[in-house]
Amino acid sequence: SEAPLESSCLSNGEVFADEIRLEDALIVEADSSCQAQGCGSIMSFLAVACVAFALRVAAAAEQCPIAECKERAPSLTPTGQSVRVYGPGLRGNFRLPARYFFVQVVDADGSNFTTSAPGNLSVNILGTQSHCSIWTQVLSRGDGLFFVRYKIFRTCPEAKIEIAYKGSPLAESPILLRGPLHHDTCNCPIPYNEWLGHLECRAVDPQILADLTDFEKVDMKKVLQDALQRFDRPGSVSFCHYAVVKNQVYRKCYGQHVGFNMFMDQILLSLARKVVLPDVEMLVNLGDWPLERKDYWGKPVPFFSWCGSNSTRDIVMPTYDLTESSLEMMGRVTLDMLSVQGHGGPAWKDKEPSGFWRGRDSRQERLDLVALSRRYPDLLNASLTNFFFFRDKMEEYGPQASHISFFDFFRHKYQINVDGTVAAYRLPYLLAGSGLVLKQDSEYYEHFYPRLVAMEHYVPFRRDLSDLVQKLDWARKNDERVQRIVRSAQQFVLDYLLPHHVLCYYAQLLQEYSLRLIRKVDIHQTMEHVPQPRDESSCACTQAQASHDEL
Repeated sequence: SEAPLESSCLSNGEVFADEIRLEDALIVEADSSCQAQGCGSIMSFLAVACVAFALRVAAAAEQCPIAECKERAPSLTPTGQSVRVYGPGLRGNFRLPARYFFVQVVDADGSNFTTSAPGNLSVNILGTQSHCSIWTQVLSRGDGLFFVRYKIFRTCPEAKIEIAYKGSPLAESPILLRGPLHHDTCNCPIPYNEWLGHLECRAVDPQILADLTDFEKVDMKKVLQDALQRFDRPGSVSFCHYAVVKNQVYRKCYGQHVGFNMFMDQILLSLARKVVLPDVEMLVNLGDWPLERKDYWGKPVPFFSWCGSNSTRDIVMPTYDLTESSLEMMGRVTLDMLSVQGHGGPAWKDKEPSGFWRGRDSRQERLDLVALSRRYPDLLNASLTNFFFFRDKMEEYGPQASHISFFDFFRHKYQINVDGTVAAYRLPYLLAGSGLVLKQDSEYYEHFYPRLVAMEHYVPFRRDLSDLVQKLDWARKNDERVQRIVRSAQQFVLDYLLPHHVLCYYAQLLQEYSLRLIRKVDIHQTMEHVPQPRDESSCACTQAQASHDEL
C-alpha cells in the first residue's frame, strides 16, 4: 500500500508539484549558494459542537492580518521610506533550522502597498564580534510583503540585521540579535515552557484535545499487545513503537515498509535538540491511511497518523511532507510555505483564467477530472503525469503529461485540489500560492483542516465533481471576491502553517499525550537507539540544561 518516496536533485532547482506526497513529491537539494552538499476530502468537522465553536473563536482571536500586526512587532521607520518590520526571527532565541521575519512596505498613512519590485529590499545579517556563517534569502510576494529568512551554520555569539529599502537604511537598523544563536544540529534543549515562549506557541490546538478525547488513560503495554494482534498485516500495515526517555529517542518498527520512520525520527530528534521533551511512548502509523476505525467495538488503539478521516479516530499529526518542508527550509527541500509565496508567478491580471491540476492516478476522481478537462478545455487544464493504479486506462486518459514546476501552477488563477489515496498533501502549498484553491469535499483531513472556512479560504466542490464547472464559472464572474479569498488563504498559512507552528503542534501533542500515560515510560529491550546527527561545529550550551524534573 506504500510507494517509496521519490527523491531527486534537479539542476534547474524546479520542484514538481504533482509529486508532493507518497505518490506526489520530489525532494530537491537547496540552491548551491547555501553550500549544502548533495541531495540530501469534506473537511473533517469535529463531532462535538462546542469544540467546533472553539476553533472558530480561536481562529478569529489568533489571526493577525498583516495590516493589523503593528502592535505585536517593532515598527521601524526607514529614512525616506515607510516600512514595517516584524516577526519572530528578529529575536535571537527563536531557534529553528531556518529563521524568518517579515518586511511590509506601507504608505505615509500606514496602509500596505499592493505592488513592489522584488529587488528593492536588501538585508545583511552579520556577526557583531566575529565572523558568523549565516545564509540570508529575501523573497517578495509582489504585493509589498517581503519574507526574510536566514540559516545559521554554526553557533554565533551575537549578530546584527542590516536592512535597506531602495538603498535607504532603516532608521533603527541594525537590529541586534542577542546570542548565542545556535545552529540546528546544536544539542542544547531548554525547559518546555521557556521554549513555548521563544517560539510564540499558542494555547494547545483544539484539534489535539479532540483527538485525545478517546484516550484519557493509556496503558502502553496493553496498547502494544492489541496493536500487534489486530494489525498484524506486515504487507499492508507498518508502524513504529517510539519511546522518548531523557530526551533520547528509541524505536521498534513492525511491517515490511518502514522507511518512512525517517520522518518521525527527524522531527523527534529536532525537537529533542531544542526543548526538554516529556518521557513518552506512542505508536506511529507509517502509512497514508488512518488505521483505527470509529466503528470498532473494543478499546481503540491510539495510533499517531499523518492523516485523519471522519470514519477513524487516529491522533493526527502534521503530515510528513509539511514537517519535512518545515525542517528542511533553506536545506534540501526548495518547496515550503515561504518559497511558494515568494514565487507567485504572473500578476493576477496576467494569469490564465482557468483551473489547473497535475498529478498521479491515485483516485478515480482524478481520472474524472481529466475527462472533465477535455469537455471544457477553455475552463480547465488537467492531466495525469503518471499511471500506477489505473494502468489499464492509459489509452483512455493519457497520454502521460510532462512534469511541471509547482511554481508554474500559478500561471493559472484557479488551483484544483483533489484527493489522492487520502487527503492531497499539496493543499498547504496551494493555500500559500497566488491562485484560488477549489477543494474537493472529502472525508479525509490534515491537522489544520478544522480551522479552514469554506468561501473564506477556499471554494468547495462536490466529491463527484458535479459542480466543479459551475464553481469555476462563478470564480470567473466574481474576480474581486476571488482575490479576497486568495489573500485570506495566504494569511491563513502565515498564521498557522509556518515551521514554528508545526514544531509547536508536535511538542504540545507529545506533552498532552504524555499526561495520559498510566505507566512509567521504559526503553524496551527490542528497541534501537536513534542517535542525533553528528555535529561538526562547536556548540557550547551557555544556559544550564533543564532536567526532566522541571516538567
